[in-house]
Amino acid sequence: MKKVLIDCDPGIDDALALALAAGSPSLEVVGVTTVGGNVDLSLTTANALALREFLQFGDVPVTPGSAGALLRQTVRATDVHGPTGLGDVVLPAPERGPSEGHAVDFIVETLRAAPGEITLVAVGPLTNIALAVRREPRVVEWARDLVIMGGSFTRGNYNPAAEFNMLADPEAAAIVFDAGWTVTMLGLDVTLSALVTSEVLERLRPLGRLADRLLVPAAQFYGVVTAEGGPAIHDACAVAYVLDPSLFTCVPAVVNVETAGLYTRGMTVTDFKLRDRRANALVATSVDVKGFWELVLGAYEGLADRLG
Repeated sequence: MKKVLIDCDPGIDDALALALAAGSPSLEVVGVTTVGGNVDLSLTTANALALREFLQFGDVPVTPGSAGALLRQTVRATDVHGPTGLGDVVLPAPERGPSEGHAVDFIVETLRAAPGEITLVAVGPLTNIALAVRREPRVVEWARDLVIMGGSFTRGNYNPAAEFNMLADPEAAAIVFDAGWTVTMLGLDVTLSALVTSEVLERLRPLGRLADRLLVPAAQFYGVVTAEGGPAIHDACAVAYVLDPSLFTCVPAVVNVETAGLYTRGMTVTDFKLRDRRANALVATSVDVKGFWELVLGAYEGLADRLG
């Protein structure tokens, strides 16, 4: 059983990543923390709470964290995720509220209580993770691993240089990459290969309430689905990596986050030529797309059976 703490900003692809975690028997989610990102913190938290109940996560705590970036003006992605963050997905209102306290304290105390056991999976802006590192530098030693969805060594999506999660808080991302651990980075170079095609969509449709209420409207809101390609479910790649790292080719690299560039702020400047430097990242460069979808669809099918 692999233990994970998921820091997220739901977000359509965050919701699909949480569904993958919920449908994976080999994964134990010890907590969900939220951050302002795709939409405001109040909405990312409300979405996480609704997803906790819909996906039957049980008593997994949901703890809200940072509302905005450390230094920069707020950046949001409502043009991609819709005004609520979940596009056309409408879930039942949650009956339970969030846990008391702040996500940063929850991250620190959860890792302190189980050093070396829990992988941090961060699929939103890295504000909470950066503040946890600043609050208690030993989280770098206590975390089993840090796996993020974010960045790229070839392109951006919010602008030509920067991926959204990095641009939303580049100073936080710089702190995280410089903290002394090895960040496993699942960036656009691989996530843009994990596309919902018409074949994938047809395998989703029979999955009962899970498909009708979440999977299908999420996939269709996110972009046009064709036989050749469709929307990428970026954040699910980070959870898939924890479940089966062999699906991804990862290369050691030195990653620096641009914080000052006029046109390149948020860019993850990636150097695969280490020379005499220590790598601070494992950067995913390719993914077994067929294997990825078999893993994801298998988890969704198991979850659908449980949800009815």
